[in-house]
Amino acid sequence: MIEVVTFGCRLNAYESEAVKARAGEAGLENAVVFNTCAVTAEAVRQSRQAIRKVRREKPDAKIIVTGCAAQTEPETYSGMEEVDAVLGNAEKLDARSYFDLGERVRVNDIMSVRETAPQFVGSFDGRARAFLQVQNGCDHRCTFCIIPYGRGNSRSVPMGSVVEEARRLTGNGFAEIVLTGVDLTAYGTDLPGGPTLGQLVRKILRLVPDVRRLRISSIDSIEADPDFMRAIAEEERLMPHFHLSAQSGDDMILKRMKRRHTRRDTIDFCETVRNLRPDVSFGADLIAGFPTETDAMFENSLNLVDDAGLTFLHVFPYSARKGTPAARMPQLNGAVIKERAARLRAKGDVALAARNDVLQGTTQTLLMEKQNLGRTACFMPVQVTGDAEPGAFRDVLIAGTNGKQLIAA
Repeated sequence: MIEVVTFGCRLNAYESEAVKARAGEAGLENAVVFNTCAVTAEAVRQSRQAIRKVRREKPDAKIIVTGCAAQTEPETYSGMEEVDAVLGNAEKLDARSYFDLGERVRVNDIMSVRETAPQFVGSFDGRARAFLQVQNGCDHRCTFCIIPYGRGNSRSVPMGSVVEEARRLTGNGFAEIVLTGVDLTAYGTDLPGGPTLGQLVRKILRLVPDVRRLRISSIDSIEADPDFMRAIAEEERLMPHFHLSAQSGDDMILKRMKRRHTRRDTIDFCETVRNLRPDVSFGADLIAGFPTETDAMFENSLNLVDDAGLTFLHVFPYSARKGTPAARMPQLNGAVIKERAARLRAKGDVALAARNDVLQGTTQTLLMEKQNLGRTACFMPVQVTGDAEPGAFRDVLIAGTNGKQLIAA
């Protein structure tokens, strides 16, 4: 039996399924693979804690560590006596890596990887929707971010391969597909002809009619191309929920982060999309307590939630990552960072409750994730009565809310 423990983003969740498949092809048995995240020091700490726990519970299992943290700091895991092998992000997707685990650390230069091959993951345990990786890596160098050193430079899966995998996934019963990547809006810049994310979206929806719902995992709104905006306006099967890599609502902090957008850019994008799709909802990544952030700068981030109309917040307390420029900037007190993160999360709870209030009394089509839980097109969770088959669609009347979830009649 192969168990994969996943930390971090949707791309990692997708790749965990590929890891399970590749390790299975190699005949690996009685193994636990940890697919780690390097975004924060806390993510690394949690993975180490989980590794120790599994070793206590499964003393005879092979423990393999891979993912972004294994790529960026392999010595952290190779130094743990509980770990049998450490694999880099490229090595984890190669079945040959699992045939012979005699070489304890196999982590090569991720910057030398020039292509992202489709993994053809045919199933996703316990999930009603399927992830489809179309891009990997990032060419930008935001001052806080370690991920390019874990993922390498931006590279894209050719459109034909993406369409082929979308057909495979719908053939396996998945009616909803989520496109994933590290920097999705950079899709195609490395491919012949320079196709864009918008062109890819329209091609999938045109050539794979069995895709009933297509979602985008996360975007850099400043890079949204004209075809993508037209798809938002014209393609009903492109779901009206977009998660933005906003990071801050203050222009000076954005500049020090080396982001490519301004506060106004985020607000304008949300206003434009809301005019195209009035039923849209927005999520955003926001960092609390970035170095040099003053009270006034933080208030700008707090106010961005209302000014842009954000609903789902992923709040990250700033975490200094060794080797990044931000780690050398004047740092804030940890208690201040924690307090600001708590205020942002509380603001997000209020925004989510307000969105839920708006949807009361409406009829919504749900994709069921569990027997009693489904998601609307704009990604709001809804509790339902009775049993429903995960993966099925169900029309319901929204009768109430408990603040974080809607409740169907």
